[in-house]
Amino acid sequence: MIGNATSVGGEARLRDRVAALEAELAATKLRADELMAERDRLREAYRHLELQLELQRRRLFVAKAERIDTKQLELEFAATLAKLNKIAEQLPKDVLEKLGSPGGTKKPKRKPTGRRDLRDVDLPEERIVIIDPACEGTAVQIDTEETCQIMWRRGGLVRVVTVRIKYCSVPSSPASELATPALDDATPVPDDTTPAFDEAAPAPDETVPVLDETVPALGTAALGFDVAVDPVPDTTAVAVDTAEPVLDTVASQPAEVSTKMIVTAPVPPQILNRSIATASLLAHIASDKFCDGLPLHRQEDRFARLGVRIDRGSMSRWLEDLGMIMGSSLVKAMRDDAFATAFCISTDATGILVQPIRTGDKQRRACCRGHYFVQIADDDHIFFEYTPKETSAAVGEMFRGYSGYIQADAKSVYDFLFRSPKQRVPLDDQAVDLAVRHELGCWSHVRTKFWEAAITKDVVAREGLARIARIFELDRAWRHRPHAEIKSLRDEHLRPHVDAFFVWVAVEYDKVKAQRGFLRTALGYAQRQRGPLTRFFDDGRLRLDNNASERALRKIAVGRKAWLFVGSDDHAQAAGNLMTLIASARLHGLDPEVYLRDVFRVFPFWPRDRYLELAPKYWLATRARLNAAELKAELGPLTVPARASSEQPAAR
Repeated sequence: MIGNATSVGGEARLRDRVAALEAELAATKLRADELMAERDRLREAYRHLELQLELQRRRLFVAKAERIDTKQLELEFAATLAKLNKIAEQLPKDVLEKLGSPGGTKKPKRKPTGRRDLRDVDLPEERIVIIDPACEGTAVQIDTEETCQIMWRRGGLVRVVTVRIKYCSVPSSPASELATPALDDATPVPDDTTPAFDEAAPAPDETVPVLDETVPALGTAALGFDVAVDPVPDTTAVAVDTAEPVLDTVASQPAEVSTKMIVTAPVPPQILNRSIATASLLAHIASDKFCDGLPLHRQEDRFARLGVRIDRGSMSRWLEDLGMIMGSSLVKAMRDDAFATAFCISTDATGILVQPIRTGDKQRRACCRGHYFVQIADDDHIFFEYTPKETSAAVGEMFRGYSGYIQADAKSVYDFLFRSPKQRVPLDDQAVDLAVRHELGCWSHVRTKFWEAAITKDVVAREGLARIARIFELDRAWRHRPHAEIKSLRDEHLRPHVDAFFVWVAVEYDKVKAQRGFLRTALGYAQRQRGPLTRFFDDGRLRLDNNASERALRKIAVGRKAWLFVGSDDHAQAAGNLMTLIASARLHGLDPEVYLRDVFRVFPFWPRDRYLELAPKYWLATRARLNAAELKAELGPLTVPARASSEQPAAR
């Protein structure tokens, strides 16, 4: 009995134990399911964060546009697209004709229709009459030839009609008594339908003597460029491009005379020949983009609202041509002048996206990254130089031949500039640059390092900010005094503060040099850059900071948010040349648009060895010597003044 009872009790305990273990197992499984669900949620959140990170990485480093490979999508979803094509086939025929074949086809390119007729555009009109001084008084005005362009006048667009007088040249011998002298100044300008004839001109049925083939073309010596000379065969009629021909017949021609010479007033030279844009419109487009950051597609939309369609492709080509012309002439003269006379050049760099060149494989490629360097030569010139790579070779070539002070940050690409000529290794198989340069540091960069360390309320970093603030405050007190006096005041009052700062830096750096963090970075940067940071004591013209370069680069940083990228390396260099002229004009208090318009206007007439006179630094003096009426006219001849005295240097 006792054994049976013990056996029954043991079975009950075992059943209880099994039940407890099963309950515990069920709870463990439930907990495991909850943990698995939480793990899946965390994995999903992690995957989502990875996608966000990749998206941000692509937007920052790969390309601004949200592009996708459509061919890959077609391969991945071929079945789905096939179903969509079958659905599309059920649409009405008229809709299918508009859509094209199932799956869609590319819209055919619009065929070019030639140069547009600007007379159809509703714009104010300004007429400019071009004459040939050599033909005036020796030939008869028989017709006109008109061309239309577009100029920009503040307030809107204006159509410019260039009226070029045509002349029928006649002999000056006594046998030419039937010829009529040219129109005098009081003669009104002929319109589109009225021929330009004097009342004494011979009637259509009279004999009109003509020049022999040996008579030279007229008008070349007067304006300095070729004229259009149209030899007309000796027939009984002379074709004239007017609604009512001036000469219907020419009878009783002498047998020894074989041709009649028709001379048209020469086309006035312009910076971009055969373009509908005049100097003012070109300056307006360039100023809007590179000074105000207005991209070309927005300018295109604005011109359309004003009633004139100017596509962005044409504007892009105009800007590239202008930039290349200015770069090989005016900007080169400015750079030669800066390298020969500048005491200190401040420089810095920023990145820019460059659109890839299209190839035949039709593969989409991301934009590559180029760099714009700014160079501020004293208070005379500002340059923007484009380089595909930010390397020592590029920087060395950029400053080749310049001797003096260079103010820059502590990037390693600048180290090549400050080596002695004996230590320089020739780059790109070129001769060694023998120029001697001195490195000038930037105290604003030092302050930035300490400011980053002071975010965590570090006492040492905050003390560094206070010391640097005192240095700037003292130097600001005598900024506008003569350079010699500035140097004396710095040596007497500022040097003790600077020396005390670097003694303090050495002590604090020994405490944290084994630690990682912003404070060690700030102290180490200041200690390593002590030589360049104290070089401003050499001369009162040297500045403590490189903030001028930072401000100059801000135009590019703000502008690229709107126009995103440049079309190619060549276009980037051309854009840099235009930005050079705009920034230099602002440096000297000039309106960039007005300055560019005037330079584009006079450039075709200007001697090649005097391009430096067109630089913003010398423009006010040059403009004062020009004929104001000729400069104001959008087209026509322009008198180049004689070279000024030694106050106006020539291009080097």
